Amino acid sequence: MTESHPPSTSSEPAEAGGTSGLSVLDPPGFPDPAAPAARPDGRAPGELPNGGEGAGRAAGAPGAPDGAQPAVAAAGVQDRLAGRLSDFTSLHEHTERLARARGLSATLDAVLASVAALLGADRALLVTALPGGGPSQPVGLGLDRACLGALETVPPDQSLLARLLREHDRPAELQSHDLVGDPAIGARLRELAGHLGLGGCYGLPFATEEDGPLAAALWFYDEPGGPTDRQRELARRYTQVAAPLLAKQIEAEKVRRTTEALRRGLLPDRLPRPAGLRLAARLVPAGLDRSCGSDWYDAIPLPDGTVGLTVGSVSGDGPGAGPGSAPGAAAAMGRVRAALRAYAVLEGEDPVSVLGDLELLLKTTEPTRTATAVYAWVEPEGRRITLAGAGHCPPVLVTRYGAEFVETSLSAPLGVLSCWEAPGVEFAAERGDTLVLYTEGLARRFGRTLHAGQANLRRAAADAPRDVRIDPERLCAHLVAVAAEQDAARSGHGPATDDLLLLAARFE
Repeated sequence: MTESHPPSTSSEPAEAGGTSGLSVLDPPGFPDPAAPAARPDGRAPGELPNGGEGAGRAAGAPGAPDGAQPAVAAAGVQDRLAGRLSDFTSLHEHTERLARARGLSATLDAVLASVAALLGADRALLVTALPGGGPSQPVGLGLDRACLGALETVPPDQSLLARLLREHDRPAELQSHDLVGDPAIGARLRELAGHLGLGGCYGLPFATEEDGPLAAALWFYDEPGGPTDRQRELARRYTQVAAPLLAKQIEAEKVRRTTEALRRGLLPDRLPRPAGLRLAARLVPAGLDRSCGSDWYDAIPLPDGTVGLTVGSVSGDGPGAGPGSAPGAAAAMGRVRAALRAYAVLEGEDPVSVLGDLELLLKTTEPTRTATAVYAWVEPEGRRITLAGAGHCPPVLVTRYGAEFVETSLSAPLGVLSCWEAPGVEFAAERGDTLVLYTEGLARRFGRTLHAGQANLRRAAADAPRDVRIDPERLCAHLVAVAAEQDAARSGHGPATDDLLLLAARFE
């Protein structure tokens, strides 16, 4: 096994070899296309044997026609120029692919595939560095889940990836022509290489001066062997471009996960279990880089034993608000949901009053935002429901006979008109019925238009198998799955810009 470190800043030369059996490699560079190729006997280009003897007859030497040597030299330069141009063209194509990658997962996949193509490797393994040190879950190319799990069993002291992730004394590259027979490789990795059919191996770190080690990757060959000097140089130059882009993607992923965790923290961590009512909910949030709003759901146990059910959506900072307003909308959603809980406790059996108070609060404290909402007061024992909606999709009541909309009065969203008001709707459910509240994001995944999506949603609930309709958890999962299928079947539909949310309540 060979290990290359970055050029030392010390004036003393690095020692080759050592007790570990590793040697230091001087990384090769791109050859100068204008420099003539070296001769096998060590003579300079154009130099003749025995010093300058015979120089006067070089042009007319036997077997060497006039101008033959310059022609050969020119052909060599052209070949080297063509090879270098091919190398840079290949690098350009792969770095363009990397620049087009969106998200950390797509970036890692692009890195593995591009370097494998540059090296002529068959399989690959990559890990990113965790904040506290150590590797993350591995990402593979040509390695299934079982292979990845097996490679995770390599002890840290034998791990080549851990070596490439060192903060200090990190090698610039690692190479083994035969993992199975390399004495410098740990016993566990040699065993796995034989079991998985791994031959040669080449590894590179991804690091920047500002961020330190970011990731490490190994590329495997099915047979003993390794990359050429030219392939190694191409791979290293690619990593120099990829490392800063990877740093940005890793930072963006950290921000996304932190934001999503905080966003989910604004919603219920569990639903209550009132007597006579089974509740279930599903939330698939759109990415905050694409979303223009933030949805909520809640189930509020009230003092008299009844329950308040609500779903809604808060939109960004005024007319024309774009995706940049999503984080602020998420924070506003948390404030609106908290206020609605308080209003529900005070006057929960009157949904119109609850939404009216919420509208007044929104206009007073969030004047640049709007919200759609539906609030339902539910008496589980008598199976009585009173609800009101503000610019929101009509709920669906799933019964033993099918599914039908609960038609609420048409009304504007909260915060749009000078004064919001709409009548409530009262009805009774039967034992076994399920009330489904949902936001616009779910309906839009069911159809090209909101109206078509609502109709398809109702049809999907009605057509669900009986064992699915009677279980709110399974019904929620079923509707989310059907929405994903119908959305994928429509070509040209971009990433979701609305949260996908629904809340189901079944009367026992």
